[in-house]
Amino acid sequence: MSLTGYDFIKRLESYCPPFLAEKGDPVGLHIGSLNRPIKRVMMTLDVRPEVVKEAIEKDVDLIVAKHPPIFRPIKRLVTDDFQTKMYADLLKNDIAVYAAHTNMDIVNPGLNDWFLDMLEIKSFDFITKTHSFDYKKLVVYVPRSHSQLLRDALAKIGVGQIGENYEACSFTQTGIGCFKPINNAKPYIGEKEIIEEVEEDRIEFVFSELIEKEVMTILHQIHPYEEPAFDIFTLDNLKQEFGIGRIGKLNEPMELMDFVKKVKQTFHLDGLRLVTDTKNKTIQTVAICGGSGEKFYKDAIKKQADVYITGDVYYHTAHDMIEDKLTVIDPGHYIEEVCKVKFVEMFNQWKAENGWDVSFIISETNTNPFEFI
Repeated sequence: MSLTGYDFIKRLESYCPPFLAEKGDPVGLHIGSLNRPIKRVMMTLDVRPEVVKEAIEKDVDLIVAKHPPIFRPIKRLVTDDFQTKMYADLLKNDIAVYAAHTNMDIVNPGLNDWFLDMLEIKSFDFITKTHSFDYKKLVVYVPRSHSQLLRDALAKIGVGQIGENYEACSFTQTGIGCFKPINNAKPYIGEKEIIEEVEEDRIEFVFSELIEKEVMTILHQIHPYEEPAFDIFTLDNLKQEFGIGRIGKLNEPMELMDFVKKVKQTFHLDGLRLVTDTKNKTIQTVAICGGSGEKFYKDAIKKQADVYITGDVYYHTAHDMIEDKLTVIDPGHYIEEVCKVKFVEMFNQWKAENGWDVSFIISETNTNPFEFI
């Protein structure tokens, strides 16, 4: 099955919605067009001139990047500059570029969940809440002949998901529906001007407000009546919340320096930076935020983290962290390259499910600007 850039990105955004990105984060399409067939998609952390060169050599149609290539407004488009020439090369070779940035960090499961998985830590919470959405309840009356069809169709889009361990949840009560078609009615059951009684199910479902439009579309597609009877209520006691960073616990307490070695081995690091008031301590609760997450460190303290892993820690902020008695491991920004493998694994799963005729590849270019010597 041939695939357009638009259809692929539609699937990507259903997993990693742009609305989850932090305010001001320029996620989405940056360069080119999605309105054409794609055959080769390359996943990368950064879009740098050497990455663009690789994409051209490998005949790539679309680049998916973690870091937006145009993070700040461009003031000049002159090809004498290596950075702006990169944009011209992308356009000249008809290569589109799409970025999923902080939405990749916030979505669950996402980048920070994968980090904890790699460290053999089970995540139990986010560090800082970024979004909160209402849950709603749909109450619908449907003839018994269509009850299971409706349950199945709504379950496929996530209706009836309660917590992490239960899906397709609903409550059904059977009764007698009564109605009389009048005027220009074209009833599924019964005749005009005659009162009709039908055995119907009253079904209750819980769903996130984020999918309300899809819920209504499916309800009207499946329900056989011209005018389905239904109610929607907003639930006060249930929210769908998202946040940045993750926090979890080691299976057993661990000496700090042993854990530092584990971080180095897990992320294949030649070196890292440690911020602590003492190396002689035992840790168990670990918080992590990929990229530059120093601004969330006080929230990590509130969540009672023993150690916080994040990159690009500022010199003076490190002093504040020590004063606040928080141990911090700075492994650098580049550990986010994990996203390349994880996303291509996901892309290939979608390919198998949908029969797409497309190849997904991982950028082999190392864009880490730092090295330990």
